[in-house]
Amino acid sequence: MAFIGRLFVILFALFIAAAMAGIAATAALMGAELHLFGHDPVEHVFFWFTAAVVSGVTVFAAFMPVLIAVVLAEAYRIRSLLVHMVAGAAILLFAYYGAGLSAPREESIDYPPPPISRAVEIVIAAGVAFGLTYWLIAGRNAGRWRERAASASPGAQIAAPPP
Repeated sequence: MAFIGRLFVILFALFIAAAMAGIAATAALMGAELHLFGHDPVEHVFFWFTAAVVSGVTVFAAFMPVLIAVVLAEAYRIRSLLVHMVAGAAILLFAYYGAGLSAPREESIDYPPPPISRAVEIVIAAGVAFGLTYWLIAGRNAGRWRERAASASPGAQIAAPPP
């Protein structure tokens, strides 16, 4: 029973983490224009629509790597915040390059390209936001459902003989 409850927590955490990654990426993409947003509802709808699209792309591009990472974290009881944030950044970076979104652009002869492009920085920031959000909801309790299931089993409650 604890496993089924844990599955719901993981799915909820993945949904919220994808939404946070989309919001982080959208805020980074529109960073210079965010202070110009006024009371116009069209601007706000544009922001949230962009965040929803980026969240969908995040889920679509990183589904299998995230699934593998969640299974490994639950199996090995990985509860470290740093590991979850690095894994989120690595998974989204892998998905970014794996989906072919990093197609080479035309280079300028006036200045060399930066070692890390702006798009890669945004992907890494969104991955860190993804990992942090997942850890806050589900990652910090990874594998605890097995501990509770073992302590609730009838054979686990064997009392020690009196001295």
